This record gives sequence, C-alpha cells and structure tokens, in this order.
Amino acid sequence: MKMNHKGIFGLALMGGLVGVALADNPISSYHYLADPGAAADDTYFYVITDSDDPAAYNANGYSIKALYGFRTKDMKNWTDFGIIYDARKVDGIGDIWASDIAVNPKDGKLYIVFPDGGGGGVGLISADSIAGPWTNPVSGGKKLINNWGGGLADCDGIGWCFDPGIFFDDDGTGYFTFGGGSSDSRPAADNNNDIFNIYKFNSDMKGFDVSSKTHLKIGGPKAMEASYIHKYKGNYYLSYSTADLRIAYGMSDKPMGPYTYKGIFMGNPNINGQNINANNNNHHGIAEFKGHWYVAYHDRRIANGYDGLEKIPAEDGQANPNPAYHRSVSVDEFTYAADGSMNSLTFTKEGPKQIENFDPYDWYPALTSSKQKGIRSRSNWSLGKVAEHLLLPLSTKESWIRVSGVDFGTAATGFVVQAASTADGDKIEIHTGSATGTLAGTCTIKNTGNKNTFAENSCEVTGLKGIVEQVFLVFKGSRDSTMAIKAWGFEGSGTTPPTPQTPYGGTAVTLPAKIEAENYDVPGTGRGGDVDSYNDNDSENQGDAKFREDLGVDIVEGGTGKAIGYTASGEWLEYTVNVSEDGEYAIKASASTGMENGASFCLLVDGKLVGDTIKVPQTGEDWSVYKEFEGGSAQLTKGEHIIRLLITSDNVNVDWFSLGNVETIGIVPTKFQHASAKAYDVFGLTGKKLGTVDLSAGSAAEVLKAAGFGQGVYMLRSVAGNKKFMVSTAK
Repeated sequence: MKMNHKGIFGLALMGGLVGVALADNPISSYHYLADPGAAADDTYFYVITDSDDPAAYNANGYSIKALYGFRTKDMKNWTDFGIIYDARKVDGIGDIWASDIAVNPKDGKLYIVFPDGGGGGVGLISADSIAGPWTNPVSGGKKLINNWGGGLADCDGIGWCFDPGIFFDDDGTGYFTFGGGSSDSRPAADNNNDIFNIYKFNSDMKGFDVSSKTHLKIGGPKAMEASYIHKYKGNYYLSYSTADLRIAYGMSDKPMGPYTYKGIFMGNPNINGQNINANNNNHHGIAEFKGHWYVAYHDRRIANGYDGLEKIPAEDGQANPNPAYHRSVSVDEFTYAADGSMNSLTFTKEGPKQIENFDPYDWYPALTSSKQKGIRSRSNWSLGKVAEHLLLPLSTKESWIRVSGVDFGTAATGFVVQAASTADGDKIEIHTGSATGTLAGTCTIKNTGNKNTFAENSCEVTGLKGIVEQVFLVFKGSRDSTMAIKAWGFEGSGTTPPTPQTPYGGTAVTLPAKIEAENYDVPGTGRGGDVDSYNDNDSENQGDAKFREDLGVDIVEGGTGKAIGYTASGEWLEYTVNVSEDGEYAIKASASTGMENGASFCLLVDGKLVGDTIKVPQTGEDWSVYKEFEGGSAQLTKGEHIIRLLITSDNVNVDWFSLGNVETIGIVPTKFQHASAKAYDVFGLTGKKLGTVDLSAGSAAEVLKAAGFGQGVYMLRSVAGNKKFMVSTAK
C-alpha cells in the first residue's frame, strides 16, 4: 500500500532544495508561450497560453496561431497537453491571441473565450477536459462578438476587439469581457478608461443577453488591454494591463461594476530590480487553488537568457530570437491585505511552493515535469480530437525532464514508458538528485522503425522509496530526434490501479433491452485491467454523425438515427449490461451492408461467444438500407456482464442490437438522403481520392458506373459539407 508521508513532506522538500540552482519558472523551457489565462477546480490548476513559436527569430510582429493547455495538482509539476485549439485548422477564424479560461460550477466544464485574430471578434469553446476536444456551444456555431457580422453582437466601437476574459460567479452565472486600444467613442486616458465591455451569458451557455451590455469604466492609469475579473471574499476585482505596461486593478461589490480604482498589482516583470520582460507588454491570469492565490504571467526570461537559462532557438532553427516576440509563461503566488486589497506581486525564479506530493504511480502524458532541458515537443492536432502531444529529446546533448517532490511510498519496482524510436540503443536513465545523480534504472527503448509506432518499454528500478526530492528522466541516444515519448509511469507497491471502463451515460443497461450500437462504454484510463472499451483500426472517428468525436469509433448517420460504420474485421465495441434474472435471451440486430457477398458480426458475453454469428446479406448499394436479423439466443445469469460486439467481416453498419423480448417492430430506419448535396468526391478504400461525381443524375451506384468506375466499394463525401457514405458497384 502506498504511503503518503504528508507529515514529513515540508521538511523533506525544504532540505532537498538547499543549494539547488535550477529555477522552476518559466513552466515550459522548450517553446515560447505567452498571454496566459488561469482557472482551477477542486483537483487541478489550469493555465492556457497562446504561442510565439511560429514567429521567425528576427520577427518584427506577432505570429500567433494556437492555444496550449497545462494543468497541475501540486503547483510544481505541470502536464503540457500541447495544442488544444489551432486557428490554422478551424474555418472562420484568423490568428488566435490572448484568451481566457474558467470552470463553470454548474456543469463542471471548462470554457475558453478567444479573440478572432488581432481584433476581429470573440469566440467561445468548451470541453470536459483541458486536453479537449473543444467545441463551440454557441447556437448556430456563431461567435459571441464579430466586427464583420456572424456574431451575436458587434464590437460596440471599442478600438481593439480582443483580449476577452471569462468569469463564473459562485452561483454559476457567467460573464465575459473584452476590449483594448482607444477610439473616439471609447477612449482610454488617465482616470477615464472606457474601453472594456461586459456581458452576461445565458444559463445554457449557448449565447448571452445582448441587453446586459455594460461599459466597464474605471479610473487609474491609461488602460491598454486584458480586462479580467475574479472574486475574493465577496469582492469583485477588475484587473487590466496599462499603457505603461503594468497591471492595475479596481474593486466592486457587483461583477458588472461600477469598479473603483485601487492601485497597481503587478509591475513589469522584474527580479531584484532587473527587468526580465524586455520592458515590453504585460499579461496576467488569476485563480485560487486549494486556499492559495496564483497569477500566471508572461515574461522574456528565456529569450533574454536570464540567470543562465538556455536560449532556445526560434521554430525556424535560428538562435537568439527577438525577445519582443518570443515570450515565456511563469507562475507565482500572491496575497491580499486585511482590507481585501491586492498585495503587489513578487516575481521569482523559484515559482510557487509545491503544495502536495507527486504520485508516480499514475500514467502521465510525457511532458509532465517541473523542469526540462534539451527537449522539444510536437502536437498532432485536428478539429474535434484530443491532440497527440509528444516529447522529442535532443538526446546527444544534455536532455532530460525533472519531476519534483515524488512520493514513492514503500518502494518503486519498475518504470514503464510508451515510446517510438528510429534507432538502436536509445534509452532513458532514471536519476535522483540531478541529471547525473544516483542511477535508479535504465530503460532501453525498442526501435519501432518510425516515430508514429509506439511500444511499451519497461525496466526495473532500485532505491526509489519515500519522498524523493528530484527525479530526472535522462534521454540518451547516438543521434538527436530519434525518439518520440508519449507517456510514462512507475510501478511498485503503491501502484495506482487503472480506472476501468464505465457504461455510456453512467448506468448499465438492464436486460432485456435494445442497445444503440453507438452507445458503447466510456474508455477507462491508465494501463492494464478493463480499460479499453473498443478496438478500432484507426484513432479517428471518420463518421458524419458528429457524435463522440473525441473517440476512435466511426459513427455515421443512418438506421434509426446513428450507427457504427466503416467497420473492419477484428474491430470490437463493449457494453456493460445488467441482467435482471437468469434465463435465455433472444438476440436481434439492425444492420446494413453494401457488400455483394454480405458481412457479419457476433456477440460475446464476458469473453464467450453467445448465439449465432449474424450474417448480413447485401441490403442495398449505399449502406443506407437497414434490416433486422436474428442471432439465436444467449443463456445469461443474473448480474453485471460485458457484451462485446465483434466485427467478423468488413463493412457492416450496425444500428442496434437487442437481447430478450424487446419490441422492435415500428422502429423505422431513417433512409440516408443525399439529394441536397449534388457533388461528391469519390475515394477508394485506401483513402485515395479517385474523382468527383454529380449525384443529381441518379442513384450513387448508377452514377459511378456511368462515370467509368469499376466494380468495387467506394466512399463518397460531399464537396460542400461532411456527408459521407459508402457505395458498392458490384452489381
């Protein structure tokens, strides 16, 4: 059983930090990040940033394209989830600059407000996790604010329509702000600032009350941008960036004001009088976490090489990038005075104190660390998906990540890492104290042939017990950039068990029942055990139903609404069910296929085949015709069981299946219609585009034959939209 050692944590960590020269700010030293926003729930502190990575080393302007997401449980070790939203891959928005994040106490979801480019408007996205996938909840997919139409309101004469903020009050009422610059109608001046607006969200977060518009006027120094609201002990705080590059604030007893100017909360970032921000623009995000208050901010300490920090090259590979356009994100703790005023922030090299031990017996994304050296990262992001974010070691140099305040309990026995490698001899060494400290173990990384094929690698470790102040994962290899690390974790007497799969909707279906095929179990987390709830040959949901898009099962429109499609032999899905009483349960299913020779699938209960293999003859030429089929019966015992739907031959769509006496007569399948979209691209089953056809002249099969396509199976996708379906020209 794992020991927490919370009683001795403070002493152990304090003793371990004496004489350590490695500072913990900024939170990421391997790419350039800026404009942070901050939020927290009961478990995690979150930071979002945009990125200066795309800017050339000699840039004379910003090039900001994507948002990154971070979280921590202990304020020392951060997990970097990479790109969580990318303007380059989202239609209808330009660059994506300073954004803000908040947790809605009503639904527990995360919400981000972001600016469309350098002032074109404000958008809203939400997700269940910082990793995403992030989607637009606004009715009609609109923006909140847009200067050029397409939003629920315009920019109301504000000079710079950007730097939005988001805030939820204790009762879940949501608000957003935006603004910057100065205009004739909305001026910014000392003691007379009228450049910010605030609106109240609708309770369903699908829009906002346009009539709630309020000007957030405030005195104090001339304002420039970045209006953010937070709450402390019943008081509301409006903080903003001033034209002289500091952070000022005011207070109110109401979230929409009026606010009374109180003072300067943050100077331009400096340590012991030395500016670490190139005396340039300032930005902040404020949130409370576990009884402490923190501010995330950006500086230029990496690009300036402050205090010996490694100046990493720009993304174009050139050294010594222009600090003005290559920023870094740091975090520090702050306090309040007895009267509620904000004490001035002290900028530090060390960052916040660690507030709880790090649990090594979980399964962590690779870029989980308190410090890094000689590494890079890569995000493979697409809309509607959680990005694959990889750690890329520069392994011929000093290359490592560090984890701090690690509680190994009784003892760790092993280390496991999921990695890809293109070379023999790549390895990861586990050291304590420093990158060259005591060696606890060495893991040799399998050569997987490319950096897209991953394998688990494991090794024994020794000497890791109790609280270890610093653990280093050191990457070694004969060439740079031959490894891609996806995730890692330790094993031992305190191993955290994996989280098992759970029923869709949270409750197991009670048999007898009809089960919609798309409602397969929610996958668990971790490794081993009953974690995976499906097996799909690729990681993307290629269906057109826009349902459970963050997972890899292809869900299509069809049948009684939705069905699983684009199936391949060997793929499977699992469903947790509760059998009400012992007995024999008849099996039925609704399915379709356009394959001339038909297709098939079967059911297993707790790993054992039940009933008959359901053979589905060709039901039509385009998979739109669903029919009911019988599959024998299953002898089941009372209690909870796992049903596995196993595909036994390619290209069968399954709408639903049932066990027991269930009324299915009268369930009318919805026949897929493609008349509204005329032009369709044609793809072979390998994904290669073969041409384009117009379906206004007849059925899909007839049009394909007339266009010279031979016998076979084709996927058609509408040119205008995302409608997809399959067609067989076998007859």
